[in-house]
Amino acid sequence: MLVEFSIVPVGVGSSIGEQLARVLKIVDESGLPYKVNPMGTCVEGEWDEVMRLIRRCHREVMKSGERAITTITIDDRKGKPNRLQLKVRSIEKRLGRKLKK
Repeated sequence: MLVEFSIVPVGVGSSIGEQLARVLKIVDESGLPYKVNPMGTCVEGEWDEVMRLIRRCHREVMKSGERAITTITIDDRKGKPNRLQLKVRSIEKRLGRKLKK
């Protein structure tokens, strides 16, 4: 299963880099495959482990504020592992060239 999530701390000022760095440390240490993008993070894994990770990240942000908005998008497809890389490769194959990363 692929999950893209983003957590936006509310009420901590205009810069949220410190909170997001703490979140990404948790993601990195989880051992799950992931990719960071400018608007969120994609993680691949089983339902329970991914949801447990997102809960930990959300709680980390809540430690430094009174409010956080967490958005989760799930792409669940049976029998298709390694989708974090393979989905991009599929599009590149159809385009006949590499995408900017």
